[in-house]
Amino acid sequence: MRHLVTIAFLLATFALPAAAQPLAKTLFGAERNGSPHQPEPFGSYSKGCLAGGQQLPETGPTWQAMRLSRNRNWGHEQTIDFIEDLSRFAATQPGWNGLYIGDISQPRGGPMLSGHRSHQIGMDIDIWMRPATDLRLSRNQRENISSISMQRAKGAYVNDQWTRAHHEIIKKAASDRRTARIFVFPGAKVQMCQDERGNRNWLRKVRPWWGHHYHFHVRLNCPRGASGCVEQNPPPPGDGCAEAQEWVNNILNPPPPKPRDPNAPAAAPRREYRLADLPQACSIVLNPN
Repeated sequence: MRHLVTIAFLLATFALPAAAQPLAKTLFGAERNGSPHQPEPFGSYSKGCLAGGQQLPETGPTWQAMRLSRNRNWGHEQTIDFIEDLSRFAATQPGWNGLYIGDISQPRGGPMLSGHRSHQIGMDIDIWMRPATDLRLSRNQRENISSISMQRAKGAYVNDQWTRAHHEIIKKAASDRRTARIFVFPGAKVQMCQDERGNRNWLRKVRPWWGHHYHFHVRLNCPRGASGCVEQNPPPPGDGCAEAQEWVNNILNPPPPKPRDPNAPAAAPRREYRLADLPQACSIVLNPN
């Protein structure tokens, strides 16, 4: 009976004018479990969904999922494997017993009710900068404990909480063939550029971005054979260190604001996605019956 009601709802939804359709984030945010499909991402990191999402166990040998009330510890099977692998490496670093994992995706991906614009296809992972020293945190503790900021001077430099272990964990993540890019605050990228004495190829994947000082954001490549998944554009050639230094220079000495054309129209607010805006497969992910 439920699937008949769902089909009727879908038909009625698509019959509505676009502006009157329910927001995609409302539909996907209401789902509590993954869809009964083979794992596959559809669309792009910021405009898509996830079939057959797998839930990262709340606690594992070398990780804990944080903020469980959000129900965002779901991802593609490749993402779950990546977390398990990286957390095992993190547990070998001084002062770390593994990783605290922040948001991945909702059970069926899609736009989120709050926060991220990305994290829609189960291939993005927020990993806390706070060393995971205690892997026996209760659900309540995981709702209230916070990560630790690694920045000073508005992100131009790392602070005294930054350690070589942070460098090595991010290096390990960036060196993984499954990784497309890693987003981190500019001062961290510059510090890693200064400290790295070995192979520097991995630095190309580490990209400066605003925020990302309480966590670093790993974005994985589309899985092999996932024809409906839109790849992240590759980063520019080179190690990206000069670009990161430019970010730092602009933080320390902000350039003057560009004069605004008084005749230019006001920027339109970013439109919220409706289900019809997402890949067609997302309607089946949302309503498989």
